[in-house]
Amino acid sequence: MAAAADGDAGTDADVVAGLGVVADDGPELCGPAPVEAGHGADDHFPIGCAHVRGHVDRGHGDAGGEVGSGSEDRAVDADPVSEDGFFADERGGDFAVEADRIADETGETQRRHVPRLRAGDPMRRGLVTTFLGGGHALSMPMLEETGPWPDAFFFTHEETDLAWRAVDRGWDILYEPQLVLQHPRTSPARHAVYYRMTARNRVWLAKRHLPAPLVPVYLGVWVALTVARTRSVAGLRAWLGGFAEGVRTSGGARRPMRWRTVWRLARLGRPPVI
Repeated sequence: MAAAADGDAGTDADVVAGLGVVADDGPELCGPAPVEAGHGADDHFPIGCAHVRGHVDRGHGDAGGEVGSGSEDRAVDADPVSEDGFFADERGGDFAVEADRIADETGETQRRHVPRLRAGDPMRRGLVTTFLGGGHALSMPMLEETGPWPDAFFFTHEETDLAWRAVDRGWDILYEPQLVLQHPRTSPARHAVYYRMTARNRVWLAKRHLPAPLVPVYLGVWVALTVARTRSVAGLRAWLGGFAEGVRTSGGARRPMRWRTVWRLARLGRPPVI
């Protein structure tokens, strides 16, 4: 992916985003291409973009915060951006990841699309511990410090891997429900590799980032929850196979988070044991 455009003078922050829209009156950053089959969108979006430099428009304008639809990473302008490369909160704070709300074709947000444990109110804005890969904007300075997506993960938990690294380095993640991405109501289990990769990547996540005493706690909790929740025998078999694969293989270098990060994640509502 490679595309960049210079923005307004005096604004030199870089932003990379997944699932936004390029403003109608903005520069054409890359050519249109069809969304991959099976991703649930008929629209053609500009994909294959890396990031945008400078002042950018998130595209919500008068549309009530709506961003777009589909499930491909695309470049967007995230406005406002501070001189330090953070997104600026109107309350005076800075954050490095903006997590959009995902809603289905009826406007409903599924619980699994709310990035916090207490998911009853999808309209509650605030700092969270992770974000959804379907709709987000990322600060380039944050990515330069924390590193990119974990390529080996490919699918599932790659957002949490990046989020934990960001939080461990003191960056904030803001859930902004007024920015809405429409995605058809589907089950992640529609992907044949869902169960295996979910389990494998969860083990990798724990091995890469959790302090040693928390690794068996985190994995034990998720084994119990998965066994209790999974109704498909074939799915459970695939999940256990993926779990074993994660134990015996490496998902990348181990760099455990600091204990103060564990405490911070807990204070934000999601301790890294669940």
